[in-house]
Amino acid sequence: MTMQHATLGTLLRSLLDALDPAVADAYAAAGLDYKPRYTPIVRALARHGPMRIKDIAQGSGLSHSAVSQTVSALAAAKWVELKAGADGRERIVHLTRYAVSRMAALERQWEITAMAAASLNDDIGQPLEVVLRKALQVLEEKSFAARLEDARNTAKDGKKKRPATASRS
Repeated sequence: MTMQHATLGTLLRSLLDALDPAVADAYAAAGLDYKPRYTPIVRALARHGPMRIKDIAQGSGLSHSAVSQTVSALAAAKWVELKAGADGRERIVHLTRYAVSRMAALERQWEITAMAAASLNDDIGQPLEVVLRKALQVLEEKSFAARLEDARNTAKDGKKKRPATASRS
């Protein structure tokens, strides 16, 4: 299948496959044992200090489960440590000394990644981040599940209109 005929889901996966390994390799080349998926959590902790997993999830837009799994990976990599909260039930995530000692190098890599993203935006002719944020915003207003239901209803009614640019996953 050529990318010209790829579906929306395939295009999104391909985009992530093109971005994430390159960023991960750049971290490794900078001497950082760090993965791109750590970034929302480490940025939140660097900005706000120790936080509950629940608060990180709410602030980042990630699911509680995704944050919990990533925090576990960060703890295994010695970037964060978990401490009991005031009532003993909640877990508070803290950056470790290891993480703090690497923040300058990490922030430099984030700067380089932002410069590379700006180059990509220039070549695309528009900011990719703006397009992605807009897509997420309109999906909050009307979910893709609701859009699928509308499409099913339209197809049932015999109005099988498929825009030339529509993609299916």
